[in-house]
Amino acid sequence: MKHLLIFVLVLCSSLFAATPPNVVVMLVDDMGVMDTSLPFLTDADGKPKRYPLNDFYRTPNMERLAARGIRFNNFCAMSVCSPTRISIMTGQNAARHRTTNWINPDNNNAGPSGPPDWNWEGLKKGDVTLPKLLQASGYRTIHVGKGHFAPRAFEAANPQAIGFDINVAGASIGAPGSYYGTKNFGAIPDNSKAGKKGKAKGGKPGAAVPGLEKYHGQVIFLTEALTLEAKAHVADAVKEQKPFFLYFAQYAVHSPHQSDPRSAAHYTNSGKPQPAQNFATLIEGMDKSLGDMLDHLDALGIADNTLVIFLGDNGSDAPLGHEHEVACAAPLRGKKGSHYEGGMRVPFIAAWAKANAASPHQQRLPITAGAIQSQQAAVYDLFPTILGLAGVETPASHALDGRKLDTLLTGKADSARDEKFLMHYPHSPHRTDYFTTFRDGEWKVIYHYFPTEVSGGSHYQLFNLKTDPFEQMDLAKTQPTELKRMMQGLIAGLEAQHAVYPVEKGGTTPVKPILPE
Repeated sequence: MKHLLIFVLVLCSSLFAATPPNVVVMLVDDMGVMDTSLPFLTDADGKPKRYPLNDFYRTPNMERLAARGIRFNNFCAMSVCSPTRISIMTGQNAARHRTTNWINPDNNNAGPSGPPDWNWEGLKKGDVTLPKLLQASGYRTIHVGKGHFAPRAFEAANPQAIGFDINVAGASIGAPGSYYGTKNFGAIPDNSKAGKKGKAKGGKPGAAVPGLEKYHGQVIFLTEALTLEAKAHVADAVKEQKPFFLYFAQYAVHSPHQSDPRSAAHYTNSGKPQPAQNFATLIEGMDKSLGDMLDHLDALGIADNTLVIFLGDNGSDAPLGHEHEVACAAPLRGKKGSHYEGGMRVPFIAAWAKANAASPHQQRLPITAGAIQSQQAAVYDLFPTILGLAGVETPASHALDGRKLDTLLTGKADSARDEKFLMHYPHSPHRTDYFTTFRDGEWKVIYHYFPTEVSGGSHYQLFNLKTDPFEQMDLAKTQPTELKRMMQGLIAGLEAQHAVYPVEKGGTTPVKPILPE
């Protein structure tokens, strides 16, 4: 009997190990590292340090997820949305995949001097993508929320073209026409004059969120409708005994910054202007969605077999203060679209939805609970990390910039990992036009391709993020040796990734970065 019991236990363990882990990626639009009650920044001893914005926002479920896993306080994304989203799908830096700007649903928005050969068409049906590789290995691949992978006229405007079995609400649009079900999420009746022109009431032309018609006319917020859809499709996958990859891309907290009535009262006496209060309700509604999903995984009995990754797609767009100063991401400088840290530092949390020391998957990828990782990482690292966990190989022909996060997830430093991050934005108009930033360890250089008011006519800005984490002291003129070294790294990075460049004003000749004299 004893031997039989041991055999049964071993068999059960083997069967469990043979069941691939589920993966949930929850991507929040326009949420920076300071848009949360969970502190990501640390003091000199590496302990979490609270700032005033942490006391303004309410995100108890982010706190709950972080208590189960690890948060990164130095996690980087591209400073605008489509480049980040395609980096997650491909494991490549935007300089390599060349979608270096947000995708306009209908036009090439390179900007007046933008590179003519940038990838404004986004992802293509034949591209190597994370969902396609997981789909081929037997995963149910589920897309819920914002796509923004390709313009309206191209196949990948529908995420099913890049490997998702299911698509709910994903399209070419980057923002919802409305968050309100009573406004049909931006849609209006087709028999109206405006409807025939494809305009969304209270929103941008063609910005109605598709695929949610059953909620039209209801008193329901977009974040809640998407959560209900995500839960239903996860339940279906579990019922059919299929491992799943859920890419849950919230439209929140992107503009229009409309108030989520479920939490509006929490901010009435905050002293913040109404747009900032509305933004805070979007944050809290997104956090409730995260909590609902964690509860759902528990109820389905699959929490200990499900990895949850939570992150933002670019820096904050909170309607607080000037875009290049310390305001919406205080104490960090800048916001979405900016070359400063507030434009590209985002929250990142990874955790098994429920700890289970006996789980073979958790034994293979242990994640330290309640830890903070300060080593730098970036959005393209999700691709190899998730594929590695699922036991799926990346095709040898596919160029990869991302590296597995496995060691960092344990809370340890990865000595084999270089801490470099290249952010390339050869476009305008935006909060910063035509720039490349390059981080290497504690140093950061910013190259402006054309003299601008922001850069004071200088081509370079240089910061030491260890001694000056909030980018207040430009060292470009006082540290010429370091500036030259960093610019050499920036230029080498762009060339290695076959980047495209802005062109001379009124011409076609590429304008490449130059070394300082």
